[in-house]
Parts: sequence; structure tokens; C-alpha cells
Amino acid sequence: MHTKKELQENRRILRKNMTPAEAFLWKHLKSKKLNGKRFQRQPSIKNYIVDFYCASKKLIIELGGEVHNHPETVEKNEVRTTQLNTLGFTVIRFENRMVFDHLPSVLSAIQQYFNIKNKPQKSSSL
Repeated sequence: MHTKKELQENRRILRKNMTPAEAFLWKHLKSKKLNGKRFQRQPSIKNYIVDFYCASKKLIIELGGEVHNHPETVEKNEVRTTQLNTLGFTVIRFENRMVFDHLPSVLSAIQQYFNIKNKPQKSSSL
């Protein structure tokens, strides 16, 4: 499901040509800088190349700019997110300007997801 060979060249191109927002956020995610979690950039999952992925939490982070507000793109992103959710992944999306203008809030939202996923599940009694 991960790192499909046929997407390898596309992943390499995307890593070399990250958007400014991706590059800025990557500085704060790489080398386990956020909560000691390991992130990958532009890995493939199924037939999709995602912006960032934390395998230990099955968390995908996607960034988008103005082009992502176009109705066709919104619809494609919704289908993509639904398919990734069906596979057991959680997708969090941020607009590029949020990364630049409100980085602490973006990082806090990601950390809150880690905190939610770390809480023990309550067992139900019969």
C-alpha cells in the first residue's frame, strides 16, 4: 500500500520542489521535532502522494492554497480524504496561509491529535 514503485519518481520531484508552505512546515516536523514523532514527506499511500505522514499514528497532513478552493479540487480532495479514512488514516488539512500566519496553532492542532490518540480506550462493561 505504501511507496509504490510507479510513484517513486513523482515523489522525488515533489520532495525537491516543495511549496514554500510545505518547506516551512517540514522544518518543524522533520527529525522528530514535534512530540518525538517521525514524519515522512511526500510518501505514497495507495495511489496518492500525501504531503506529510506519521506512520505511528496513521496521520496524514495535507496543505493547500487557493487552487484547492476550486469546486472541482474540493470535490477531489473530499473523495481522496474519504478513501484514506476508509483505509484507517486520519487526514488533517491546513491552508498554506495558516502555516505562515498561525504556525503555533497548526502545530498545536497536530499535537492535540496525538494527545487524543494516546488516551486509553475505555472498556465497556456488560
